[in-house]
Amino acid sequence: MKPDGAPHRSSRVDGDPVAWGDMLAAVYRDVGERQMRDLPIFNEALGVEAIGFRRFDGHVVGIMVTPWFMNVVVDADDCVLQAHRPGSTFCLRFPAGNIEFTVGEVASVGRVASCSLFSPMFEFADKASALATAAAALDALMLPPSESERDHAATGTIDRRAFLRGTLTERRA
Repeated sequence: MKPDGAPHRSSRVDGDPVAWGDMLAAVYRDVGERQMRDLPIFNEALGVEAIGFRRFDGHVVGIMVTPWFMNVVVDADDCVLQAHRPGSTFCLRFPAGNIEFTVGEVASVGRVASCSLFSPMFEFADKASALATAAAALDALMLPPSESERDHAATGTIDRRAFLRGTLTERRA
């Protein structure tokens, strides 16, 4: 139990981050069918997929692809991140640098921290290109910056546009 008396939801995924990603994808599929399909930001060519969910530094992390967004997501109900409330932001250190996340609440899943990579998703003509981009983004996030990038980068949060362009330089303070 969490201090507020609610069950600790991340215990469902302690041994299986892929299962947590799949559970989150199922919720977003339902949201897509019930609430998003008729909105102008919905890309009919895409589906909902959980990409590369794994444990990293004690957190469950992966990329969620939907017809309306692509986000790096973290289980914000895990014991280390419990202090962060919906609407708050925090940074996590990845090999590529610091990434800023915003905490939200997802029905039947709990608190999820997200970093937006794309929204809306009209840059993607098909599911294969969206999934390839998600996999490449996650791979890049897990790689340390090159020596020249480290020499030119200041301590701070990775610039999302630079990250997506593959330069992985950090913002200057």
